[in-house]
Amino acid sequence: MSNPDSLPLRLIAPPPVMYIGALLLGVTIHMLSPIAIFSATHAHEILGGALLVLSAAFARWAFLTMRRLGTTANPKKSSEALVTSGPFRISRNPIYVAMTGLYVGVAFLINSTWLLILLAPLLMFMQWGVILREEGYLTEKFGSEYVAYCSRVRRWL
Repeated sequence: MSNPDSLPLRLIAPPPVMYIGALLLGVTIHMLSPIAIFSATHAHEILGGALLVLSAAFARWAFLTMRRLGTTANPKKSSEALVTSGPFRISRNPIYVAMTGLYVGVAFLINSTWLLILLAPLLMFMQWGVILREEGYLTEKFGSEYVAYCSRVRRWL
């Protein structure tokens, strides 16, 4: 077995860059050709705002849990601990779940179908270009402990 700390984690792009890129593309398309998700009510503002608050809180919980256990979310640094508590009991990727919630919250706030259309390719790129690569790294680093964790906790929700 090779040294997992020496394995480069080659992501296609940092996840925040992928989400922000999709958001910027969707907003640009929306400005050129708006297609609303909701009719002319304020429901989209309420739903979007609630999703932003809940998703931000979920992300914060995940970051604090990782920090408490002495590891980082930075893919350029080695994972020092396998985090299975807090929001990691609900999802193996709570930060990506939160980022997706933030993305959908913005889509609702600006009432843009285009952002929702771009969500599918974004999640496919996340799956292939980030999550599967991270899972390979974590399997190499933590072995059977990570495999057992994967059998107990879903990748997303």
